[in-house]
Amino acid sequence: MKAVKRILLASTGLLLAVGAWGQGAFKPTPKWLDKAAFYQIYPQSFKDSDGDGIGDINGIIQKLDYIKWLGCNAIWINPCFESAFQDAGYDVIDFYKVASRYGTNEDMRRLFKEAHRRNMKVCLDLVAGHTSIESPWFKMSQQRERNEYSDRYIWTPDSTIKPEKFVTGVFERNGTYMKNFFDCQPALNYGYGQPDPANVWEQPTSAEGPQKTRKELMKIMDYWMDLGCDGFRVDLASSLVKKDPNLTETYKLWAEVRNHFQSKHPKGVLIAEWGNPKRAIKAGFMVDFIIQFGGSGYNELFFNKEGVFRKDTCYFDLAGNGSPMKYIANIRAQLDSVANNGYVCIPTSNHDFQRPHSGARNTTEQLKCVMAFLFTQPGVPLVYYGDEIGMRYISNLPNKEGSVVKRGNRAGSRTPMQWDLSSNAGFSTALPENIYLPVDAAATQINVQSQMANTKSLLHFTKQLLALRAKSKALSHRGEIKFYNTEAKSYPLVYTRQMNGERYLIVINPSGAKQRMEVELPLVASVVKEPVSEGVAVAVANSRLTIDSEPTSYGVFKLK
Repeated sequence: MKAVKRILLASTGLLLAVGAWGQGAFKPTPKWLDKAAFYQIYPQSFKDSDGDGIGDINGIIQKLDYIKWLGCNAIWINPCFESAFQDAGYDVIDFYKVASRYGTNEDMRRLFKEAHRRNMKVCLDLVAGHTSIESPWFKMSQQRERNEYSDRYIWTPDSTIKPEKFVTGVFERNGTYMKNFFDCQPALNYGYGQPDPANVWEQPTSAEGPQKTRKELMKIMDYWMDLGCDGFRVDLASSLVKKDPNLTETYKLWAEVRNHFQSKHPKGVLIAEWGNPKRAIKAGFMVDFIIQFGGSGYNELFFNKEGVFRKDTCYFDLAGNGSPMKYIANIRAQLDSVANNGYVCIPTSNHDFQRPHSGARNTTEQLKCVMAFLFTQPGVPLVYYGDEIGMRYISNLPNKEGSVVKRGNRAGSRTPMQWDLSSNAGFSTALPENIYLPVDAAATQINVQSQMANTKSLLHFTKQLLALRAKSKALSHRGEIKFYNTEAKSYPLVYTRQMNGERYLIVINPSGAKQRMEVELPLVASVVKEPVSEGVAVAVANSRLTIDSEPTSYGVFKLK
């Protein structure tokens, strides 16, 4: 029945695709995604190879063997194109050129080649929705005389007309422009899903300007794929088409991109920053994140009193007064909808919100609880650089390249990677005052070198989890998951994973108190504890499991 259900769900996804776009089903996702484990690199903070205080592409190349040793076989690099860096690279000047502070296009080609030599993949961050105000495209768009770029951005016909999210300024043309986030990020024109005829700037997606914009997007993708890139993570993927409440035109846009992309690059991948996999996969993406927005339950699991997004309580806290139920309901709905058409991805953190090591969640055992949970969830795993050693979110840093937003300062999750005990934690040979962001003072205790030498460290624990996951069918991307928690019984978190006759029981107790739960599991005679377990005991009697968990404990058990 479960196999039938999986087939039915997949079939439903295909029917939805036909119904939404009338273009038939997409080609299957590349096979390498089935075993992918991603490592996200914030390039300016990862490894500086030339001593200027900023990380670069050659620094990434130097550390490929480390990433592979950890157990990751794919990399996503935050934006590295030429930029004004008013939003840390998410304000692109030239999509066809690597920013000089990171290196050259030839360096990027060499990174692709070196990664492929190690059987690793490299995906770039594509800021599809806007450019920098310093972009030549935008400067051309400002001109009074009509030209190729006049309708590549969204302009009102008069400077006195200023709807919400439009920006005034001194331009040759008479008008205001739409921004996407900061004023320095003018929105590219992909058209409007439901344009108002009274507003002449609201062009339909079929207009010449929006059509040229989407063709340029595909041209950019083709350029980097031809250089050796393996795919893209697309920034703010759901927001390109404006005023599209039913996402009809947004789905059409990404269906066209997906079909073009796979026709030319059948092994390439498209990853969305959408925050709603069931919509992103329907649109044509292959992977989407469960992260801090969209009511995902991620916030309720991890966000405490310190960080970019702060909450009074969360599930992974010693207080033990959180609830996993919002996350459980969301992950069930997402997996049922996505089925075999794509993947969810639940990252350890990213460049926009706090790391697992934040506030009162500050011990190795607490962080091991987080990692044991994340790497036994379905979908594509992703390690944000430094989380594997427990790097901290650091408060009270300066505003660096637009890092401060309304809710908090993202710089706290963007500090230099802590490699060793040398100057600047091995990140750079530059003087401390020239480093991109200050190196954490705790780097003498939290660094790769020290944890490499300690087999009980978070680094080795992360490596062991990724290795266990890689060899297991049940713990793989598509292994089924079932939770046993209820509103009345939140701790410990108990769930099973199974696939092709293999079953695992996972127990996570992030609270500071002992917790017990009893679970009925048919056809279980015994359990075998995996080495990535600490403080959890399971007794079996007549298919009834009695689970006892010590404070901040975690257990992974193979069911026999």
